[in-house]
Amino acid sequence: MKLPDEGTLIRIFIGETDHLNKKALYESIVLKARELNMAGATVLRGILGFGASTRLHSAKLLELSEDLPMLIEIVDTEENINKLLPFLDDVVTDGLITLEKVKIIKYRSDPKH
Repeated sequence: MKLPDEGTLIRIFIGETDHLNKKALYESIVLKARELNMAGATVLRGILGFGASTRLHSAKLLELSEDLPMLIEIVDTEENINKLLPFLDDVVTDGLITLEKVKIIKYRSDPKH
């Protein structure tokens, strides 16, 4: 897949315990992105964070460690990102979604793999 020099980055901040139909929400979002033939997605698990509730979520605090922050990042064309937005509007009931323009330096896949 060839991406243009300019793209859009979407960041989706949710909690580890957020679910959709008994599946982790972050997994559902990545699978939807794949279904939409997006360029790729990455899920990052945070070790410390808080959101609108100001409740601290930390890997250090045993009682809160089951709901760590999760971040999904996807870079693609603005057109493709816009195809994902209605789905996110439906499934992200508690979290934060941001968009920003990015300059794409390199996007390649090793054809040997």
